[in-house]
Amino acid sequence: MNTINWRRVIQVGLIMGVVVLIASVIGMVQTFDERDMIEGLLTLGQLLLFAPAFYGGFLVAGKDERRAPLPTLLAGLLAGALAAVPVVLLVALAGFWTTIRDYFVNVSPQLIEILTFGRESLAGSLLLLGVMAGLGLLGAAIHLIPQRIRRPFINATMFTLIFSLFSDVPLNIANQFLSRDLVRLVFPSKGITVIAAVVIFVLALALALWWEFSGRARRQQRQTTITPTERRRNSLIVMVVSLVLLLVLPRILGIFLTNVVAQVGTFVLMALGLNIVVGFAGLLDLGYVAFFAVGAYVTALLTSTGDLGFGINFWIAMPIGVIAAVLFGIVLGIPVLRLRGDYLAIVTLGFGEIIRVLVRSDLLKPVIGGAQGILDVGRPNFGSFTFVTPEHYYYLILAGCMLALFIAWRLRDGRAGRQWMAVREDEDVAEAVGINLVGTKLLAFAIGAGFAGLAGAIFGSRVGSVFPNSFELLISINVLAIIIVGGVGSLPGVVLGAFVLVGLPELLREFVEFRLLIYGILLIVMMLVRPEGLWPSAVRRRELHAAETDEPSVAAAEGPLHEEVQPLV
Repeated sequence: MNTINWRRVIQVGLIMGVVVLIASVIGMVQTFDERDMIEGLLTLGQLLLFAPAFYGGFLVAGKDERRAPLPTLLAGLLAGALAAVPVVLLVALAGFWTTIRDYFVNVSPQLIEILTFGRESLAGSLLLLGVMAGLGLLGAAIHLIPQRIRRPFINATMFTLIFSLFSDVPLNIANQFLSRDLVRLVFPSKGITVIAAVVIFVLALALALWWEFSGRARRQQRQTTITPTERRRNSLIVMVVSLVLLLVLPRILGIFLTNVVAQVGTFVLMALGLNIVVGFAGLLDLGYVAFFAVGAYVTALLTSTGDLGFGINFWIAMPIGVIAAVLFGIVLGIPVLRLRGDYLAIVTLGFGEIIRVLVRSDLLKPVIGGAQGILDVGRPNFGSFTFVTPEHYYYLILAGCMLALFIAWRLRDGRAGRQWMAVREDEDVAEAVGINLVGTKLLAFAIGAGFAGLAGAIFGSRVGSVFPNSFELLISINVLAIIIVGGVGSLPGVVLGAFVLVGLPELLREFVEFRLLIYGILLIVMMLVRPEGLWPSAVRRRELHAAETDEPSVAAAEGPLHEEVQPLV
């Protein structure tokens, strides 16, 4: 097929152009241009500017694999050129509209200089048009490469770009073990050098090609021949190596990155609890931050050495905070036992807001400090040793996460987990086969609240103070988003989701004004491209893709309820 779908080319090209225009007008291109990715070659702002043109060419060429090379390349060329048109018009408009910044404050001379590569308006606009057309052509040309080579090439490119974007992480590690001169060969002030980028790309491409042509087949063959004893041995080795790595990780990462990991760990602990409520039991809870607040406030009140505190030892106060959160979870669970779906979400949302308003109110100010919060929260100690540094709290949070993971894993694979799964699938059927809905739901609320209470207790101690502003509704939304992005019902997915939605923004704090925008875009893309999550559970993946199978009846028969209906009660 040699024809070009002109309508699609124009549509995709202009959409990509509008994306670039919006990113420029709101200031993203200019702000991101301050972050070097590859020294002297590529900045984050330039990547944001050029990537839509490349992707547009890739899209218009990928719909028909039978198209001849020339029409494919021409379609990509036109899509890339069209992606440049809105930005070229912006440059032209800024040339004669002298007061444009009164309406579009971010259309500054610096932005125009970036868009025109520091040249005069006409020459720079033509250069921009040519560059983006060329990128569209390159995006289309990717489809002319055989698929088994195309995939490793794309993966190697993406790895190189991601490595350069988050180069601060390997830079912090390298500074602790290598000489300054050697580090500068790879890492300049920001990003990586051209030589380092080439080496990283070549190594990543070689590994990706090996995996494509040999590694994947060997792994699949190994999975079919491995014995149960070997599987258990391999799992044990992986667990031991992972544990050793986690124990020495603060020594490798340094103070800043250790603090980031500790922050991620706090959200992992909360997400593991909410995953039980939402992922296992299917109970949508939007007021989860209330239990986090209860654990933090109770522990802070008991351990604080200030005017409001009792000065109790942290190891005594923390279990009390967890128990208080569990009790609040049960109190919340009792009135909502018969509610489902949206109604349950609204009620739990209201509960969370009630807790937030109460801790800020003058009514409880004599007890918990109101808007001034609780200061001088006590820290954990063992004799004369006191937890102070991020490294100390890293190990405390790690212990909490390991405990939560173990409990969640045992519950998921036990009778309680099967009962939760049955309730999530159909409450009426679950009740018909003898499952106690009251006890099952209350258990989910109680355990989930307990994990949140533990996270709150550690959080209050780590920060050293507790304020109402730390327990906004956005916390509940973030934790829920972690579960969805990572994979609902998946334990490793929760950990991965926390690193993506909490860890990565912490590493890009210089772009704080655009964090929520990027956050929202990421969620939209995830739901469109991979609704099951980054690391979904087998059950969730089967549920979402059951309609895509040729034998839906077989897919239904392989579900967990078919296999596990007998041990439910």
